[in-house]
Amino acid sequence: GLGMLIPVSRGIARAEDPRRAAQDLRDAIRKAGSGQQGAGSGQRVAGSRGLADELLEVGCVKFGRFTLKSGAESPIYIDLRRLVGYPALLSQVAAAYSQILGGLMFDHLAALPYAALPIATAISLQSGWPLLYPRKEVKAYGTRAAIEGVFRPGERAVVIDDLISTGGSKFEGIAKLEAAGLVVEDVVVLIDRRPAGQDELAVRGYRLHAVFTLPELLAHYERSGAVSAAQAAEVRAFLGVGG
Repeated sequence: GLGMLIPVSRGIARAEDPRRAAQDLRDAIRKAGSGQQGAGSGQRVAGSRGLADELLEVGCVKFGRFTLKSGAESPIYIDLRRLVGYPALLSQVAAAYSQILGGLMFDHLAALPYAALPIATAISLQSGWPLLYPRKEVKAYGTRAAIEGVFRPGERAVVIDDLISTGGSKFEGIAKLEAAGLVVEDVVVLIDRRPAGQDELAVRGYRLHAVFTLPELLAHYERSGAVSAAQAAEVRAFLGVGG
């Protein structure tokens, strides 16, 4: 997506398996470029302060009193479904994902419905990476497909979601993808809400990548004065993380 044209047509066209030769070259290019993606997530926050601030300004990150699905009362709420109302911001979010995705090996973006669908669509439109997604429910008519998209068994899919708290919903989607013959190794989210999600994924052999972690966002908002020290402390206590 950076306007680079690499003249390798003969090397691919004359290969015994041109499709595999093209895939191998693509993978080699991504691997070579992955060194540029090695910056820690803390550095990504420092380089993405405009995006972090905009997420707060449009209400994708909110501070106050919120009742969660579990019934617990939280001092913070993340609502990334609001991104669909801000196309320019959605485009910025897609670009932030692409910075991470550029260092990974995959054939397809796999969006987990529903929050990740517009995000992954924006990424696909910007990058040209093909998109597929596991259905929440399989129709009893038509193709009865559990996975929407065009793919072949054995190809690799990188899971795209909006955030992670635990690995539960990710495993449901991954199970459907793997049942269809796709290979899943990586999960990419915009916000890693708490460390437990990464731990659960790692135990099962999946790698988690996040544009932001919630503690990093919290530290940035506290430094910028967007939230008070007392608010930040309350959120950290709720999340069970240190300052």
